Amino acid sequence: MSRNPVVRRVAIGAVIAAAYAALCMLLQPISFPALQFRLSEALCVLPMFFPEAVPGLFVGCLLANLLGGNGILDVVFGSLATLAAAWGTYKLRRWPLLAILPPVVINAVVIGIVLHYAVGAPLLLEMGTIFLTQAAVCYVVGYPLYLLLNRSSFFNPAAKKTEK
Repeated sequence: MSRNPVVRRVAIGAVIAAAYAALCMLLQPISFPALQFRLSEALCVLPMFFPEAVPGLFVGCLLANLLGGNGILDVVFGSLATLAAAWGTYKLRRWPLLAILPPVVINAVVIGIVLHYAVGAPLLLEMGTIFLTQAAVCYVVGYPLYLLLNRSSFFNPAAKKTEK
């Protein structure tokens, strides 16, 4: 990886954006319907390691929503919800189990409203299902991913001392 810190930050953000968008598109049948199970949301743990993940997740979500989303409301508000959730995760990074909560709550509310207006889904039902699927992805997939990455010196410089 480049020794130039700006290039490194941009590269990390770009890789995260590409990974998020690629996962959404690869799993498109479950990423965009009214009953969403967006596996790419497991990447929402990455702001606990890199601040560059905040814009990376936003750009990745924006690209995914442009390519396969539920219209302009999803592109705008869904992407902004991911930005807010990633920022919340970054701010709460010292408490990993709590840091995973912003993507669950923010997406449940915002995406629930977006899908209510975009596809006519019942509002409270949509918020509830998004909450449950987000919680499943973020805690059942994302938290183990966090634990795994936290053991790597690339993601956690303090882990380098324990690797030897």
